[in-house]
Amino acid sequence: MELKELKSLIEKKVNESGYTLEEFSYSHANGQDTLTLVVDKESDIDMNMIVDLTNNVNTYLDEINPFENPYTLDLSSLGAEKPLKVNNLAPYVGRYVNVHMINPIKGENIYEGELKEVNDDNIVIVYRNKARSIPLEILKSNIYKIRLAIKF
Repeated sequence: MELKELKSLIEKKVNESGYTLEEFSYSHANGQDTLTLVVDKESDIDMNMIVDLTNNVNTYLDEINPFENPYTLDLSSLGAEKPLKVNNLAPYVGRYVNVHMINPIKGENIYEGELKEVNDDNIVIVYRNKARSIPLEILKSNIYKIRLAIKF
């Protein structure tokens, strides 16, 4: 089976389970073949969800038997600090984010805070400075990258 066809079949199976397929690769290293899948979902993904999806995909792969040689399935998520897409931030309002900017605001290129608002052209985060909560408006066009962050 060609990898392009396999990717399409796996993507369909992953989507049916409520996830999106973010990465797909098949590699051979140190005498071992590995099928690597990275999935995402708008809601948090925990270890039990990864185990369930891995079992689901493994069962499906056993049914379609895409490879002649033994291989390892490596399925993971984007993680707790997954990168976000600037054009799809609305589902993450209320979440703690890390924003890297192209041009500094108030002399800083990186801010972490709660994502409070998402509009067509900008976002608003609330960050902490000592004991104060400070709202900060950031143009979407000024965002170099944005990801979820873990609040300590």
